[in-house]
Formats: sequence, C-alpha cells, structure tokens
Amino acid sequence: MNTASKISARGRAAQELDDMKLVSYQYSDNQVHLGAVSDGRVINLKQASGGALPDDMLRFLQLGSGAMQTAREAVAQADGELPLDDVKLLSPVPNPSKVVAIGLNYMDHIREANLGMPELATMFCKYPSSVIGSGDDIRWSTSLTEQVDYEAELAVVIGKTARNVDAEVAYDYVAGYMNCNDVSARDLQFKPGDQWLRGKCLDTFCPLGPYLVTRDEFPDPHQLSIQCRVNGETRQDSNTREMIYSVPYLIEYLSAAFTLLPGDVIATGTPHGVGAFRDPPIWLQPGDEVEVEIEGLGVLSNRCVVTP
Repeated sequence: MNTASKISARGRAAQELDDMKLVSYQYSDNQVHLGAVSDGRVINLKQASGGALPDDMLRFLQLGSGAMQTAREAVAQADGELPLDDVKLLSPVPNPSKVVAIGLNYMDHIREANLGMPELATMFCKYPSSVIGSGDDIRWSTSLTEQVDYEAELAVVIGKTARNVDAEVAYDYVAGYMNCNDVSARDLQFKPGDQWLRGKCLDTFCPLGPYLVTRDEFPDPHQLSIQCRVNGETRQDSNTREMIYSVPYLIEYLSAAFTLLPGDVIATGTPHGVGAFRDPPIWLQPGDEVEVEIEGLGVLSNRCVVTP
C-alpha cells in the first residue's frame, strides 16, 4: 500500500471510529482473534495495538473504556488487514456468562398472539452452549422437535459490571448491539413442565452477529428497522420502536435482581411475523437459510441442518 493509500485508509478508519464493528474470528491458524471491520477488511486488534489488547472479546470488554479507546486508536493507524471474506466469523462474544432473553416485548407481537399487555417483563435464559455465529448451522434432531421457529431480536451487550443500575445511566453500561435469532422449539417450549427451558436452550439455538457495533452509532436503539428473512422471503418486518420495555428499563430491571457482567447479552424480544402465529404455522425446514437484519448491524445468516 503506497503512502497516499495509507493516509486515505486511515482517514476512512478515523471517520468510522464512533461505530466500530467488533468481531471474533478465525483465520488460517484456527485460533480465535479479536478484530474490527473497516471497509470490508478485518484488523487484528492485538497486532494493531502492539500487543496492548487481548485476542479475546470477553477479556477485551472486561478491560473497559481504556481498551475501547486503544482499539479506536489501533484501527485509525492499522496497516495489516485481511479481506472479510477470508476469515470465519464467530459469535462476536463467543462465551458470554449468560444470555437473558425477554419475551412478549413488542406490541405488534402481542397483537398477533392475541395476548393482553403483560404486567411485568417476561424473562428466560439461553445457555452459552446455544451460542453460534453468522455462517454456522442451526441444528436439531426431529426426534426431539419438529416445530422450530425463528425470532429476530436486538441483542444488547453489557460493557461493564452492572448491579442496581438506574435507567437514567443505563447506556453507560452498554458496549454495543448485535443481531440475535432467538431460535425456538415451540413443541418443547409449551410442553408441560419444561418452563420454556428446552424449547429455548438447544445447542445452536442462539445465533449472534455478525458484528458487535459499539453503542456510539445508536443514540436511540429504539428506532431501528428489524427484519427476518427465510430463503429470501421476508417473514418479520418491524421497528424497535414497537418495544414495550426499553433497553434502559431492562438493564435497571435485570440488574436489580442479579449482576450483569461484561459480555453478557440481553435479547430484547421479537416483533410480529413468527412462524408459530401464522395460519397455518410455518416451521423451519432442512436447508432453510435464515437471515436477521437490524438497521446498522449487518446481516446474521444461518442455514438449518436437521438430523433424525
């Protein structure tokens, strides 16, 4: 790269500092690396920072705002970059301590389900073992479930330890946002005694990504278009303004009960259009390609693979 190209690239990177797209990825060495995406290329943040940053998203988030600033400076001056198409993207946070999901949080979803306004936020967890990245397969066995559904959701990533946080300062605890697909086995979800656990927590049932976009890009995360497509057909098409419980409210509500740690994920609910409430219901099938796209967060894409 000549000097003029380097200056141009650094100028573009500087303009994009406020909306860093952070990724976890693998390259030829099959090791997990921490990177930032700029102009369709991936910058290795450990290398670009001269070793000042770790090669792990969770450790990076635990280091706090100082590490985030170091990452911004590294991106602005980076020379060594890989084409995005040459790396395998993982879930941006491959190993969160917990994924807390919110049910019935969109008014249009409440209407399609013919349910009344919930008095309290409905909550459940998805296990870290359910987390996969964009490009990974959603897998299930027909011996376990035959009613697998998609749910496009905005995922909030916690950036620092949060306990008893007031809603007024809740955004200070947000590292950024991701696409989430809250894949659900409906026949297990509503089976007596399961309490949604198996229906929500099967392995591969929590695709996240492709990027963690830092919160600077989103002064208000409640004004974003949100879609889910299956084999190119739009199944969900809404906006996060349909949320009943806002991101600050959820952080206050959840952190009053338990500590949210850096890298923890809050999946904020899904809008109307899920397969379960169509007439007749539409379930995911082998070979289906499911895409979740939220404005500014890229496209999360996963293929369905089914075994007997």
